[in-house]
Amino acid sequence: MSRILTTIAFDADDTLWHNERFFKLTQAHFQDLLADYADPDHLAERLLEAEKRNIGQYGFGIKGFVLSMIETAIDVTEDRVPARVIRSLIEAGQDMLRHPIELLPHAAEAVAAVAETHTVLLVTKGDLLDQERKLAQSGLGEMFDGVEIVSAKTTPIYAEIFARHGDGAERAMMIGNSMKSDVVPVVQAGGWGVYVPHGLTWEIEHAAPPTGAARYRELSDLGAVPALVAEIG
Repeated sequence: MSRILTTIAFDADDTLWHNERFFKLTQAHFQDLLADYADPDHLAERLLEAEKRNIGQYGFGIKGFVLSMIETAIDVTEDRVPARVIRSLIEAGQDMLRHPIELLPHAAEAVAAVAETHTVLLVTKGDLLDQERKLAQSGLGEMFDGVEIVSAKTTPIYAEIFARHGDGAERAMMIGNSMKSDVVPVVQAGGWGVYVPHGLTWEIEHAAPPTGAARYRELSDLGAVPALVAEIG
């Protein structure tokens, strides 16, 4: 009897290891630096607007985040932002790029368990060098049969990845913390989308869950992944 599932894919940031909390800490520092020019809520709104505008040019990741902070600082100060503030924002981004990786609970165990029986992929988006650095530091790299670092996670991209690495989206599962990027497009491609919530999720990654879809699941943490995979077959 053939398996229903042959390919299991994991998201990286805030699914396997912490990520968003470092962005939140840097954003708080950004708000402190510009406290004389704008209140925190206004700065947060302006920064989010800049990030949305710039995704098409900078993509996802720390470098685009830093450039969006600098752009916002220039805008809210009407071109009067002190050079020391720009320097501090650049240094904050460099600190983020050097930050050690901290795995989320059950991450290593979940990947190792499903790797014994299935093709296992890492599918993530963001800056290529930074994502490669984090994967190398995570200690999980050798467990994956394939790694895909993409500029966006869309239904066609998932369909192509699962066709190339496995038996198509219909026999694949994607596990992640972003409803918009990790779950909805996979379900639309015909695969299983598994949502594992994280306490912090970037506003841009929010989306309505596909609650009526037969192939949508939600788990409290990665520890439940092996049992779900076994249950589906």
